[in-house]
Amino acid sequence: MKKAAFFIITLLIAFRVIVQAEPANDTAIDPSITESPILLKTLSGQISGTLVMPGNVTGKIPVVLIIGDAGATDRDGNNVKTGITTNTYKLLAHELGKNGIASVRYDKRMVGESVSTTTETQLRIDDYGDDAVGLVNMLNDDQRFSKIILFGHGEGAEVAMLAMFDMPVKAYISAEGWSEQAEKILTDEMKLKPKYQADEFKAILDSMRKGKTTPIVDPSLYYIARPSIQNFLMSWCRLSPIRGMKKIKIPTLIIQGTTDLIVSPDNADKLKKAKSDATLLIIKGMNHELKDAPADEEQNAAVNTKPDIPLSAGLIPAVVDFVNKVK
Repeated sequence: MKKAAFFIITLLIAFRVIVQAEPANDTAIDPSITESPILLKTLSGQISGTLVMPGNVTGKIPVVLIIGDAGATDRDGNNVKTGITTNTYKLLAHELGKNGIASVRYDKRMVGESVSTTTETQLRIDDYGDDAVGLVNMLNDDQRFSKIILFGHGEGAEVAMLAMFDMPVKAYISAEGWSEQAEKILTDEMKLKPKYQADEFKAILDSMRKGKTTPIVDPSLYYIARPSIQNFLMSWCRLSPIRGMKKIKIPTLIIQGTTDLIVSPDNADKLKKAKSDATLLIIKGMNHELKDAPADEEQNAAVNTKPDIPLSAGLIPAVVDFVNKVK
């Protein structure tokens, strides 16, 4: 698989019509932790998730809200429609639980058991932020928890920024998050395409800058700019991760793998520069799905189809240490 094709898969994850995904292979639950379902009622439906609690809890404990990556990503970090079956968020939640930290992971709006009256045309990235805000409020009302930490993965790192301000959130973890605005990401992708596609996409972007959608789009661009997702694109393009990072006042951990073929390591450097007091963790050989993988595109992608592969060894100790140090 060429790098361009690998990135196209990411865009498909981000912009495909959201559908219910089949679960990946089950990951056994360690006897030292428990899982239970949670349900958040929203104005447009409900968000369904899973709470992991350590066993033999005494007193209040920290809880991490795991906010998923782009598109039809379920609570476990899987999107079988695009071949991503890693169980990344389930593995993360279980490892946190074994280290005395609770977590909530959830199916995104219109994915899995999370149902909504929202249509693709109506969807905005702010809707994902609203869902995260609702979950933060739910956790804040739960007397079992001492502090709330947001863990945003990929696009979820931007969604977490929408959900943290003026909220009872004590710390923020950005894992494989973009520093560039969506407009640049999309424009760079079009440089790999035939000129007629790049020119048409530029015209679509020009219209979106003026707040207008383009009703007629060449079928070859439907995967990235069909009319029904242009409102979502406009909402995403307005976000600036660098500006958002500069506004953050709470402790921040930036995590980046060196073999992430989707979000390159220089993104983490730019985020760190925007918030000089953030902690930057570079994990050698870790890919976008937080697992060890070679830099070769085909071998890297193959890791994303194997849910039993563990998370990179350096990830959990660093996250646990960061969470435990948060006041």
